[in-house]
Amino acid sequence: MSQKLSPLLALQKLDLRILEIVEQRRKIPERLTVAEAPLRADAQLLADAKAGADALVKERRAHEKDLEMHESQTEKMKSHAASLKTNKEYQAHLFEVELANKKRGEFEEKILISMDKIDQLQGTIKELQEKVNAAQALFAKEKQVLDVADKDLATELAQLEIQQREAAKQVDQSLLARYTQIKQSRKDGAIAAVRDGMCTGCRLQIPPQLIAQVRRSDDLHVCPYCRRMLYWEGEIPTESHSALSVARKHDLEAGESV
Repeated sequence: MSQKLSPLLALQKLDLRILEIVEQRRKIPERLTVAEAPLRADAQLLADAKAGADALVKERRAHEKDLEMHESQTEKMKSHAASLKTNKEYQAHLFEVELANKKRGEFEEKILISMDKIDQLQGTIKELQEKVNAAQALFAKEKQVLDVADKDLATELAQLEIQQREAAKQVDQSLLARYTQIKQSRKDGAIAAVRDGMCTGCRLQIPPQLIAQVRRSDDLHVCPYCRRMLYWEGEIPTESHSALSVARKHDLEAGESV
């Protein structure tokens, strides 16, 4: 490996970890939102159920008020019975009383229906409240875990940034400038190993001649495809070995002929 790239590799290791931490911290609010989703859903169902119960209570009270007014009117109507003089008037009065009683039964039935609905909703509300309580406890636990994780990541990030600044001082400034330029367009690393005949950055096959240069030379070489800085890590592929062997054989034959 080029001695020029050794400090850069150490710097890149820090940079990549910093990027990883930044990404992990960025996702924590998203994870909190996902963790809170069941709680929000249950809380909305509970709120809807309570709103429904309140509406039914208002409806029952309205029916009770209507019944009260009806009863008042019926009592007034009955008080006039003593003033009736003819049988015809009395029969008409009885008919009105019968209608009033029927109307009262309708109000009472509406009240009972409202009360039954309220009782049913109260049971639903109790179940939903239990679900909300459980969801709140679960979310609080998940939030605590994520808060601790975020705090730990923030601490590690602060330490890594100090190490990053120190590592950057160990790199030649012109080389650091090139590294920084490449890093801005290659978030997954500005330096890549040559392994199994390929650039590990773009996963494309490197020409055999360039592989040999990266392996032997301390000069800086870059991938012809992704322009990452290259360093040696691995064996020359079989094809490269074969090509070099044929070249050497030809050189020997030429030397022998001379």
